[in-house]
Amino acid sequence: MASAPVESHADAVAHLLRASLDDPGTAWSLGSFGAIAEFLRDPDEPVTALPDARLGLATARGAIALDVLPELRPLAYETAFTSGWNHAVALCLPADACAMGRRAVVTELGPDRQAARVEDRDAVLFDLGLGLAAVDACVRTSDPAALACLRAGLGRPLFDTANPIGPHLVAMSPHRVFLVRFGRIEVFSEIPGPGGTNPEGPHTHVLPKLLKGGRTHAATTPIPAGLVPCGAIHPPHPYKDAMGMRIPFEPARLTAFQALLEHWADPDWLAIKRGGAARPGGPISPKHAQSARRAAALQAQYLRGEFSCEEEAPGDEDEDA
Repeated sequence: MASAPVESHADAVAHLLRASLDDPGTAWSLGSFGAIAEFLRDPDEPVTALPDARLGLATARGAIALDVLPELRPLAYETAFTSGWNHAVALCLPADACAMGRRAVVTELGPDRQAARVEDRDAVLFDLGLGLAAVDACVRTSDPAALACLRAGLGRPLFDTANPIGPHLVAMSPHRVFLVRFGRIEVFSEIPGPGGTNPEGPHTHVLPKLLKGGRTHAATTPIPAGLVPCGAIHPPHPYKDAMGMRIPFEPARLTAFQALLEHWADPDWLAIKRGGAARPGGPISPKHAQSARRAAALQAQYLRGEFSCEEEAPGDEDEDA
C-alpha cells in the first residue's frame, strides 16, 4: 500500500496562510518595531478576491496580498506578562533575505502596478523613507493636491521639520501600503488626527520614538538568531477580541493555537513550555523560557476556571516591548 505523500514546507506554509485568510477572526500585521500595518475584517464584511495568483483578499477598508516564498518561516509563539499572555505566528525570513529598499528619504516609486485592486494600479506609490531593514512603509495616491505635496517633500526625511508632507499627511490620508519581501498590507481608511483612535479595522502605526531603536521586534518575542520577523498572523485569542477587549474565555481558541504551536513553534521553546529544561547553550534565553512557563501556568488557571468573565481583562502589553 502506497504511503501518503509528505507535505512540503511550501505546501504547509501555503495551507497555513490560506486557512488564516479564510478565518475572519484572524488579524494580520506586516512591518517592523515601530512601523506596523494591520489588516482585519468583520465576519460579515464583503470581501473581494485578488485579480492575480497571490494569496489574499480586499475589503472596502483594506487589502492583504501574500506570496509563498521558499525561505518564509512561520514561527508560532506566546509571550506572557503579569496576568495574561499574547500569541502570534511570526512570519520570518533569514536576515540575509529580508532586505527591502532601506531608503532614508521620501522617494517616488511610480505607479503601484502590484496593488491588490486593479483600480489602484495607476495611483503613485511613495516610500516614506523610514530606513527600515525589512519593510518599505509607503503611501499611495492619485489625488493631484496630495501628489503635489508628496513631491514637494521628495529627497528629505519624513520627520524633517522642513518637510511639507508631515503637517498635511493626516488631512491627505493617502492609502498606506506596507511592503515586505513576501507581501503587502494596504489601508484605505482615513488617518486619525491628533487625539484620535485607530479605526476598528485595517490601520497603521508609525511611532518615531520606537523607530530610533532600530529593532525589528520586541525584546519579549522569542525569535531565533538569524531570522527577522517581517509580519505576523494573529489568530483569535481565548480571552480578548481583535481590538483587545475582554470576552468570555473560549477554550476552543486556546486548543486551536496549541495545535499551531505543535506545528510551527521552535522545538526548544515548546519543550520548555511543556515543563522541560532549557538546553545549555540552546537558542532560548532565560527570559523567554520564563515567559513560556508563565504562559503555560496562566493557561492552566484559565482552564480550571480561576478567572471569571466579569474580571477586567489582563493587561495587553508585553514587558520590555
